Amino acid sequence: MAAEMQITTILNKVMKIDAVEEAFALYIVHNNEAKRTKFVTILDELKAVFSNLSPEHQEAGVKHFLLLTSETTNLSRLQFLLSLLEQLVADGILKARLVCEAVMNCEKLHYHRQNFWTECFKLVLKILGGVDYKGVRSVMKSCKEKSQSIPADLNASNAPQLKVLMDVLELIFDRNACLLPGYFIVTEIQKAYPNNDNWPHWKLAKLLSGFVESFLPLVQMITIIGRTKMLPIVEHSGGGQDNLNNSWLLDTATLKLKLKGNLPYDKELLEPQTKLLRYVLEQPYSRDMVCLMLGLTKQLKQRCLALEEQFVELMVAAMEKSEEDTPVEEANTEENTLSSARPLLWQHLSSQLIYFVLFQFASFPDIVSALHKKLAEKDLKKGRDHLMWVLLQYISGSIQRNTLNTLLPVLSLCDFLYPEKEPLPVPDYNDPISSRQLAAISIWIHLLKKAQTEGKDIQRPMPNAFKNHHEFLQHLVLSTNTQLSMGSDYRIAILCNAYSTNQEYFTRPMAALVETIFGSQKQGQAPMNTNNGMSNGPTTPLSMEALDSLTVHSKMSLIHSIGSHVVKLAQSKSHMPLAPALVETYSRLLVYTEIETLGIKAFISQLLPSVFKSHAWGILYTLLEMFSYRMHHIQPHYRVQLLSHLHSLASVPQTNQVQLHLCVESTALRLITGLGSNEVQPQLLRFAGEPQVLVSVESEELNRAFVLTLARAIHVTRSGYESLSGTWCKTVLKAIMSNTPHSWANHTLQCFPPALNEFFTTNTVPKENKQQLKKAVEEEYRNWASMTNENDIIAHFTVQGTPPLFLCLLWKMILETDRISPIAYKILERIGARPLSAHLRKFCDYLVYEFANSGGGQHVNKCVDAINDMMWKYNIITIDRLVLCLALRTQEGSEAQVCFFIIQLLLLKAAEFRNRVQEFVKENSPEHWKQSNWHEKHLSYHRKFPERFAPDGGLDQTGGNSSSVYNTLPVYFGNVCLRFLPVFDIVIHRFLEIPPIIKSLETLLEHLGCLYKFHDRPISYLYYTLHYFEHKLRDKASLRRKLVAAVIGSLRDIRPNGWSLSEPYQNYLRQSDEKQWNPELDYYIHLIQRVVDTLNGKPPFPATDWRFNEFPNAGAHILYVTCVELMAVPAPPNVVAGFLLDVIFKGYPVIPSDDMEQWINALGQVLAALPDAYWNEHHIRLGQILESMKVWNYRCTPFQLFNFKETHEALLENKFAYSLAVAHSLWQHSGVGQMSFFPRFIKEHIQPHVQTEEQLVFACHLIGPFLQRCKPEQQLFEVTVSLNEMLEQVDKPGGQLNYLDPVCDLFYHIKYMYLGDMMKSEVEGIFRKLSPALQMRLRFIAHLNPDEATNANASATSVPAAAPTPAANPAAASATPSNPGAP
Repeated sequence: MAAEMQITTILNKVMKIDAVEEAFALYIVHNNEAKRTKFVTILDELKAVFSNLSPEHQEAGVKHFLLLTSETTNLSRLQFLLSLLEQLVADGILKARLVCEAVMNCEKLHYHRQNFWTECFKLVLKILGGVDYKGVRSVMKSCKEKSQSIPADLNASNAPQLKVLMDVLELIFDRNACLLPGYFIVTEIQKAYPNNDNWPHWKLAKLLSGFVESFLPLVQMITIIGRTKMLPIVEHSGGGQDNLNNSWLLDTATLKLKLKGNLPYDKELLEPQTKLLRYVLEQPYSRDMVCLMLGLTKQLKQRCLALEEQFVELMVAAMEKSEEDTPVEEANTEENTLSSARPLLWQHLSSQLIYFVLFQFASFPDIVSALHKKLAEKDLKKGRDHLMWVLLQYISGSIQRNTLNTLLPVLSLCDFLYPEKEPLPVPDYNDPISSRQLAAISIWIHLLKKAQTEGKDIQRPMPNAFKNHHEFLQHLVLSTNTQLSMGSDYRIAILCNAYSTNQEYFTRPMAALVETIFGSQKQGQAPMNTNNGMSNGPTTPLSMEALDSLTVHSKMSLIHSIGSHVVKLAQSKSHMPLAPALVETYSRLLVYTEIETLGIKAFISQLLPSVFKSHAWGILYTLLEMFSYRMHHIQPHYRVQLLSHLHSLASVPQTNQVQLHLCVESTALRLITGLGSNEVQPQLLRFAGEPQVLVSVESEELNRAFVLTLARAIHVTRSGYESLSGTWCKTVLKAIMSNTPHSWANHTLQCFPPALNEFFTTNTVPKENKQQLKKAVEEEYRNWASMTNENDIIAHFTVQGTPPLFLCLLWKMILETDRISPIAYKILERIGARPLSAHLRKFCDYLVYEFANSGGGQHVNKCVDAINDMMWKYNIITIDRLVLCLALRTQEGSEAQVCFFIIQLLLLKAAEFRNRVQEFVKENSPEHWKQSNWHEKHLSYHRKFPERFAPDGGLDQTGGNSSSVYNTLPVYFGNVCLRFLPVFDIVIHRFLEIPPIIKSLETLLEHLGCLYKFHDRPISYLYYTLHYFEHKLRDKASLRRKLVAAVIGSLRDIRPNGWSLSEPYQNYLRQSDEKQWNPELDYYIHLIQRVVDTLNGKPPFPATDWRFNEFPNAGAHILYVTCVELMAVPAPPNVVAGFLLDVIFKGYPVIPSDDMEQWINALGQVLAALPDAYWNEHHIRLGQILESMKVWNYRCTPFQLFNFKETHEALLENKFAYSLAVAHSLWQHSGVGQMSFFPRFIKEHIQPHVQTEEQLVFACHLIGPFLQRCKPEQQLFEVTVSLNEMLEQVDKPGGQLNYLDPVCDLFYHIKYMYLGDMMKSEVEGIFRKLSPALQMRLRFIAHLNPDEATNANASATSVPAAAPTPAANPAAASATPSNPGAP
């Protein structure tokens, strides 16, 4: 208060007017010197007052000063008083920010006080340069608020007030003044006026909108070209690109893209991305990706209204598509109407509906009500039965958990969709479509039963259209005299669907269904391939048509019955095999994702453990076989969980049986090699704390296969490609080396990714001396020959610690005596199945040494014959285990070639294996889901080629079938050919590592390639092979062709024409080797068009049931078949990549203008899935584009020519915009591992070219959109440093930069959206070398003092505490890096 009184006293001296002065005011001439003296005197008094005050009291004093000043009406005196404040600021007595904020917050600052308002804003205008950025930001906000008080209908008297306010804003907005980062200004404007309307005053509109528009170049630099037209490939577990690309994420409530910063993005980027979500929703097996895109988790159970809305739109679209369907009698389908693509769409929709409603992401009654509202506006009736079928799926399975009221909206929808006054005819129950036609009445029956249970009345009559349907079902369910059996009709399915919630009526049809696959005591016995006699039960499974005709609830009841039956049978210890029809039906039920909990989840976590606990080895063997040969689209976490179960199972003593052990290892091998490259890293991360559960304790072969899978995954995804330091697979590799130490040959290491190569080069294992091995075998053989006592012989060769050389001895025994001693069988039995693997490894090494040092000729033939006798005559080892072991042994140089020569002889010299392969391929089909007689063919094959898992004579010598080691278990699906397939995969890869033996590989493919007819992932295998060995196969076009011909050609008899390869490539496969094929641009245009058409829902190949396909949907299928074809084209990668790029750069005249972005999207997807060698051409093209910009000869600005829409629509020079668009598409579809190379690409391929400002702007367009893809932050930091260095390269002394502001805006975008002050230390040194204009603009990033920023040669000094720079910690500032718009 004392200070305020002093200020009042001082100001009174100024404002005091004596009578003489007032009387002669018009005649007095003021003395300027006296006026200055008075000013100095008053100023000194004010200094004395304010200098002794704390900042808080200073603020109060300034406010009091302003209040007193506001009462002055004399303009001259007002100017005098405010000049005092200005001088106090200039002399450092008062802070500029304090005065500005006091002025702006003064309650007397109103536009009616014209002089006070005008002079106050002039004061602010003069001292604003000394205010820090937060203070300037506060002034800017106050200016906008004050402007709102000025009336819109501005008159001349108010114009000066608004003019001076605009002067202050113009100063703040002035890019050259650099009082405040423009990024903050645009953020404030966008937050306050997001749609660029409702400006605070119309007079400010041009100023504000102009500033916002100045950020359009920045928006262009950070926006992916064609972003809203891009569509992803939907793969298992959320998109097959490692973890889901974060740029696909959408806001849960609005479906808008998650864009960084409050910037003036294009309108289409700010709109809900309904097309993207609907596209993903429509893809089979897309639910995980949908949840990831929307941030939905099962634990939170968050309802998503936007998801509901788009799901309803999808169902309406399906109704519209049904209107286009031809009548049933005119339909041209392979089997019946249910095998066409349309019912599969409804099947997919029902699965999605159940999932999203079950986990409360959507509300069922709201979906039904929205459907009713949408359909009421349209006349869509053809798809009504399918729609009712979808709704019935959910109602039948969840009616117990829902109240009647939540389900009643369905009845209103029924009334609308079935308005017929006359009853509908009863459908033909011999046609599977009848289950759909009776879906609506089934819903009515369920709800009537629900009402009865709750004691309520539905209070509405059943529609007259359903009268005949209802009477038919009532007659069917009450006709107890009629014998229900699953024949060619669908009456049982119809009854189950209608009465699954009424146990009184449901029991009978379900019992009939169960009896169809379980069998009854009256039925005869089906012969099984087992020494344990005959098995009870039928062999014909329920057809897919029958299962598709059952509701979810009925399928749940059926699969529950099967699971209970299996567990009960296992616990009974009866050793009775399962009925073949039951097992086959069970496997078919497991493809339904809507019953996952009772299906695959229960199979892995409940059924298998229960069977194992009961020691029901026959049933366990059957279930593992079923998993190996009948399962499709099992989520990777279930497969990895089973793999860990198998590793623990393998160490249990009871499983040390030859056949069971073989099955366990074969299943584990399939699981390991079957892991997709994009699935490996996420699954290993789940077990990062316990990697030992993923690796085998004893099986070196399985662990080696795991290493090969890791190598392939790292190569394809590029995750951890160069360094294993802290990466996801290091712990697994250490666990493998701990359990089964091993090494790899140099030719294998050369194919490994650098990080894996380095690991095995560092972690070496001593090599075994082959000569010592030979001596040890000779010594043991002499021991064998010299010992006569049987017990001593058995004890010697089975005692723990004995070298595992017994198979070597048996081979020598056959080689020399052409027979095996009976004692050997007892030794083999005592050794057991699991330890025999160690003997097999020694045997393989011994064979290679013997063959390498043999004289050749007849001796080699004799050696091979002896091995064949061990496999086919004496049944001591199986060909699949022997070849796998041989292929995975570490052999160098000539010994490696000898090893593969042995493999070739074993596979082709003797007729036993070739005959089995030819017979199996000729008589069987891999499309098991379409067959009803698989078991008959299976038995027929095994009768012709019986497979014994006990050494010949072994059972006789050990007392028949009492031996636990040689117990024969029932075989339902497998045989030596199917077991050999994953081994053959590995063999082909090992052959490819050694160029000299390529001809041998071609021979193997010629004779055994037909086996790929039964491969469960033939296209994927080809893709991984051509991708991983691209550098080996680059100059071997003939071999690539033969690989593709062997694998895809094996399927020619069972797949329709055009299912994979294009017609030109098929012609290439049919032509002779001598004829050259050099495809031109039109061929590549056709390939990309196939991808575009597929993504638009018009695939070029026939409709297929994706539940039994290796790929989850058409998009994934077309991507991989296209990549396989491109990698197999007889041209180098740079040529192929060049033509692919020319599809856009030269082929654009033939591409519809409106579809160009879709074509670029498809091209990006294809390029992203190809090996690095195909990317190099793209990198070269970008370098050439940059070089062409050294001299800018265009009238347009770079921002105009880099704008895709402008150049494309206005037919301007398009090479720049198209280059950017292709690069954006490629990187958008690249995986996380591939993007880890982005900083290096910028550093090595872009930065060296950048010398001019136009080149820098182009580089910013390349980098800006993918800042958010740079993870972790270190990568983003590296990219930012490269950007700074490019800026330094461009900022030449004496040069003039025309696009300073957009480039500087990009740096501020990086600072405030990503790095904060992380970039300060690294860029400060670079910024100090820049021109004054750049230093001034970037001073808030490097924390440069304004004085330093205006001097290019300023020395590096510490910033004074009073310098108006941003806070060192962005979080402490008024704007954080993640939110520059925070108050």
